[in-house]
Amino acid sequence: MDRSALVGRLRAAGCVYAEDEAELLIAATDDPLRLAELTDRRVAGEPLEYLLGWAEFCGLRIAVDAGVFVPRGRTALLVELAAELTGPAPAVVDLCCGSGATTVALARRLAPRWLAAADIDPAAVVCARRNLAGVAAEVYEGDLFAPLPEHWRGRLDLVVANAPYVPTDAVALMPPEARLHEATVALDGGPDGLAVLRRVGVEAAAWLAPGGHLIVEAGESQVVDLCRSFEAAGLIPTVRVDENLDATAVTARRPG
Repeated sequence: MDRSALVGRLRAAGCVYAEDEAELLIAATDDPLRLAELTDRRVAGEPLEYLLGWAEFCGLRIAVDAGVFVPRGRTALLVELAAELTGPAPAVVDLCCGSGATTVALARRLAPRWLAAADIDPAAVVCARRNLAGVAAEVYEGDLFAPLPEHWRGRLDLVVANAPYVPTDAVALMPPEARLHEATVALDGGPDGLAVLRRVGVEAAAWLAPGGHLIVEAGESQVVDLCRSFEAAGLIPTVRVDENLDATAVTARRPG
């Protein structure tokens, strides 16, 4: 299959960046039969990142296994805010870590004295451990803070969480690439999308050191309710919006 024919097939299938995707697929294999197979799977709606086996995030190539949440470019805002708000040699935890993409980026930007990642999805934990091989980081399987060593309670300088925040009823409206291929536990945030994030805020208030920060991603329409929830947990929230990344984040500081 020549490049123009490949681009045409991808464009007809609704791939917005058909030219870029064609280049990536061509670069992925020298075998014409393998290229045809990958193209067929992409046209059928399988995420490009699963076909390539990796996704780009913050200038890094992150391995992504089938079913694991694919890192989004907008989540780079969490990394930028972490670098802005966190002092030297912080103790850092990345919750709902998925592939570990954010954890890898934080390791490079912050030089933490202790770094950990956690996810409730066993497949995500396997993928994160692969991406963090060679990085001084612990990867735990479990629900939010539950699997973390107890002696870090009240001592964390930074908690980052790209928790699910899509309302349950809206999951069915997501692009097929996400709702049909990514784990539902990584997408579904409960009736209003904030069920997991509220729990993150309540528990973070106990795990953060005085002056420590929680940084989460959310939908722009959710931030008022989320800030109220964080305030009720004893945190001081601030909303940050990056139009270039089409990203909205809430940072919340533990007083003291």
